[in-house]
Amino acid sequence: MLFTAPSMTDSPAHDNVHCMSGIGVYPGSFNPPTLAHIEIALAVIEHHSLERLDLAVSTTALGKGVVDRPTFEDRIEVIRESIAEHSAIGVVVTELRLIADIATGYDVVVMGADKWAQIGEVKWYANAVERDTALAALPRLALVPRPPMDVPKEHLIPIREDILGISSSAARAGRTEWMTAAARAFHDRTGAWLPT
Repeated sequence: MLFTAPSMTDSPAHDNVHCMSGIGVYPGSFNPPTLAHIEIALAVIEHHSLERLDLAVSTTALGKGVVDRPTFEDRIEVIRESIAEHSAIGVVVTELRLIADIATGYDVVVMGADKWAQIGEVKWYANAVERDTALAALPRLALVPRPPMDVPKEHLIPIREDILGISSSAARAGRTEWMTAAARAFHDRTGAWLPT
């Protein structure tokens, strides 16, 4: 069953020191960063008039296996190189794993329709009450469509349809043209995302 968040037009007040007007967060593994990740980030910045959007990478991603290659440090460096020309996009590393926790202190949180469905699953929380409390505390939502999954239309970000099929998993499986230029160059040098 899909969790439906309450209508949120304003950010909740947080004591977190990172809480600044017009700052968003886009949690993900970005393994590898793709052209879609950059397009989505830029679209969210424009749509929500953000000063900055942080790509937040967990040291241990929730619900994903261990990544041996490329190393975490190399992945972060590739992400930094991928966003270098976009001064409004940053990258942060976090020990937090739940999107609700990562989003604390931010004004907007970005996620795809698949993540939107995933964060409503009780298995990631101690119980349904904890889940409902965490999701009710989320800042404004910026949701990326992923047909045929349903998301609340009032939170959808306008995204070019031609990038909606781009994914990191497909890039790892051989669609290297979908990687950012920095990721593709790193892959060409090292074979970092060759299928194992």
